Amino acid sequence: MALRMKRKSFAVIGAGRFGSNLALALSEMGHDVLIVDNDEKKVQELSDKVTHAVQADSTNEQTLKTLGITNFDVVVVGIGVDLQASILTSLILKELGAKYILAKARTNLHGKLLEKIGVDRVVFPERDMGLRIARHLADMNVLDCIDFSPDYSVTELIAPKKMIGKTLRELDLRARYEVNVIAIRSGEQINISPLADDMIKKDDLLIVIGENKAIEKLVKE
Repeated sequence: MALRMKRKSFAVIGAGRFGSNLALALSEMGHDVLIVDNDEKKVQELSDKVTHAVQADSTNEQTLKTLGITNFDVVVVGIGVDLQASILTSLILKELGAKYILAKARTNLHGKLLEKIGVDRVVFPERDMGLRIARHLADMNVLDCIDFSPDYSVTELIAPKKMIGKTLRELDLRARYEVNVIAIRSGEQINISPLADDMIKKDDLLIVIGENKAIEKLVKE
């Protein structure tokens, strides 16, 4: 079955490299995006590329209220250099009742402080990107990887030649590797929760979940 994307609303605070790239990507995907930054030049550069772009101080509680920040599905705090502004902005968002807060952290201590505030998800873009690139270089079949914990992840990989022409039932990956296939991407189509008799075709991309060691074993064998 084809995956239909639900239109969501995002507020991205901080128009640095991380925030602006994220805002542009979300906008290109068809979502409503508000970007907020205190740098007028950055705001002007993005004004015609996202739904709304506002020059404002995100550490001002009244400003965030005026922007209707609690109406957004997700608020992203992409402030990187000014750690105080990042923490204060996240704290205000939490107190205002933002639905879901994702914040960028530069260091482990920064991340721990954000978690204590109650941020829903903390990301380390530089560190995470380094890990993803390392995994891809180590095995070119691995396209992307999202860690759920130090030991488990969701990984997108190119279907190995040994799987092509076989069904999931024949491959029996759960029993052989303790890995579950949660989706199969064929071109623009995504088969969510594939059935046992679904066959793997050439150039298919598999999205699997499991222990990192098990996924590594699956790819290498």
